[in-house]
Amino acid sequence: MTGTMPHVPYIEAVTAALTAAGLEPGEVDVRDSETRGVYPYLDAVITLDPSGSHDLPDEEIPAGTPWRHGLLLLWEWHTGAEEGGPEEGPIWQFAELKADGASEYPTDLPVYGYAAPAAVVDAARKVIDRRITPDPFSAFGAARWNGGLIGGTWERTEELDAACKAWGAEEVSE
Repeated sequence: MTGTMPHVPYIEAVTAALTAAGLEPGEVDVRDSETRGVYPYLDAVITLDPSGSHDLPDEEIPAGTPWRHGLLLLWEWHTGAEEGGPEEGPIWQFAELKADGASEYPTDLPVYGYAAPAAVVDAARKVIDRRITPDPFSAFGAARWNGGLIGGTWERTEELDAACKAWGAEEVSE
């Protein structure tokens, strides 16, 4: 991860916490993106391989293996500029990776948008163990989980929030 995007240090801290917890990411993609080519947002995609079968051909993965092709942890920060789109600020989500590289519809991860890295690790473990699952009756990415928000916020939240807002103000004004 390199660059001057404001969320790089945060995603590096989360990645380090995942690695220290034995959930070393296979890939980490930190970038800025656009919705409909107009509305800028920041995002990061962290790929985990909890089953150890991500790179195996389908026929070599034993039946019933959970997370056959991997688990994505997704972080996004939106400017709030998109009419009818997400409000300004961050959100964490997760999605199961499919064999073709696509993913299931993202589900909200029950952590703060600027969650402490340890909270992201705790939530990821609960997803891996299927204690947090997508709610099949929700079309909006809701999770089945009754334990409330997991963990606290990152100790550098104010700094990160200010940097993201400054980035967003600059991007929206262009």
